[in-house]
Amino acid sequence: MIQSPLNYTGGKYKLLPQILPLFPKDIDVFVDLFCGGCNVGINIDCNRVIYNDLNENLLYLYNTFKNLDKESVLEWIYEIIEKYGLSLVSKNGYDYYGCESSKGLGVYNREGYLKLRADFNQKHANGNFDYYYYVMLYVIIVYAFNNQIRFNSNGEFNLPVGKRDFNKKMEQKLVDFIDRIQEQNCIFTCRDFREFNTSALTPQDFVYVDPPYLITCATYNEQGGWDETSEKDLLAFLDDLNGRNIRFALSNVLRSKGKENDILIEWLKINVDRYKIVRLNYSYSNSNYQTKDKTSSSEEVLIMNY
Repeated sequence: MIQSPLNYTGGKYKLLPQILPLFPKDIDVFVDLFCGGCNVGINIDCNRVIYNDLNENLLYLYNTFKNLDKESVLEWIYEIIEKYGLSLVSKNGYDYYGCESSKGLGVYNREGYLKLRADFNQKHANGNFDYYYYVMLYVIIVYAFNNQIRFNSNGEFNLPVGKRDFNKKMEQKLVDFIDRIQEQNCIFTCRDFREFNTSALTPQDFVYVDPPYLITCATYNEQGGWDETSEKDLLAFLDDLNGRNIRFALSNVLRSKGKENDILIEWLKINVDRYKIVRLNYSYSNSNYQTKDKTSSSEEVLIMNY
């Protein structure tokens, strides 16, 4: 099982042992409609994968991993780490940087990280989007707060420094991901799902849909990123696929922390004879240490039309 090199919000890696056995075995084209960290598409046995996401930075980063040999990627990563004076505990240990593992490396890395971030944002302002730019982005993500990805409305990366650095486990994840994506027959598209062209899809294909969850408050739901209109439009999109005998599976939550997704629940009632619901055994409660109530887990489901 290949794991994404990115710590992407709502990543499905831990759910793969439950999800993958439920997928059809005879997939021609696999569409990862909201690909995010690519944890699902990268592990599918099929003839072709279409990775789609609204975050074009993400897709160009994957494209860099697809087209650049891994030796060059790693060489640039270590070059950037050295250039900006960032820590490398796997090589030097914590004492070398005057830091403790319990407190992390943020204090040591802050100055170098902010310089790297500023230089990256300057390259963005200049429209200099070469492969090196995207390797810089990967290093920033590694050294950013919680390894998260966030851009402001001007397209500038704006997360503060985090506690971690580039370690051997991260390197191995990256190498494994690059190996797999380079052998995979795949393309990357950047479309709103409402504009995604499904006309060429056939009953031999399969669409996996892992949208932002309406009733959870992840960063992608800030500033009206995903609302009730989006939810309704997506369900109509799935009904259209079903009407054309195109197989799909939808990941979502019915209930979470006392909230209910009424739109989704009502849609399932209407389609009780059409769609099958499988409840999954997983909670995201550990993924955000700021969450106060660890006891109320999400009711995670996979909804299928086959």
